Amino acid sequence: QAQLAESGGRLVLPGGSLRLSCTASGRPFDSPAIAWFRQRHGQEREFVAAIRWIGGRTLYQDSATEGRFTISRDNAKRTAWLQMDRVEPEDTAVYYCASGDYMRREPDSYDYWGQGTQVTVFS
Repeated sequence: QAQLAESGGRLVLPGGSLRLSCTASGRPFDSPAIAWFRQRHGQEREFVAAIRWIGGRTLYQDSATEGRFTISRDNAKRTAWLQMDRVEPEDTAVYYCASGDYMRREPDSYDYWGQGTQVTVFS
C-alpha cells in the first residue's frame, strides 16, 4: 500500500536539534522527489525542503532555512530525514512529508502525503 510515514516529532527547547524521518513505501517511493512541509496552527501549509531520490539535488524554502535545516535521504532505507538545528519557537508546527514527480515549493506539486508529526519548540 502506498504510504509515507513520518516520525521524530517531539518537544524541544529553543536552540536544540531534532531529526524527523519519513519512510516511503509503494508508489510514494517511485516518485522522484520527496519534500517536507510544515503547517503552523491556523496557517497555510508551507514548503520547507525537498530532495530528489536520484542524485540528491536539494531545494530549500530560503537561505535561512538552509542554514538551519538539512534534508537528506537513504534510498536503500527508503527514508528521508529533516535535520533541524538551532530550532526556534516559530518552528513549532506539524511537519509533513510528501512525494511527487516535481521538486517544487507548491503543495499541489505533490501527490502523496504522510499524516504529519508534531514539533513543539518551547522554553
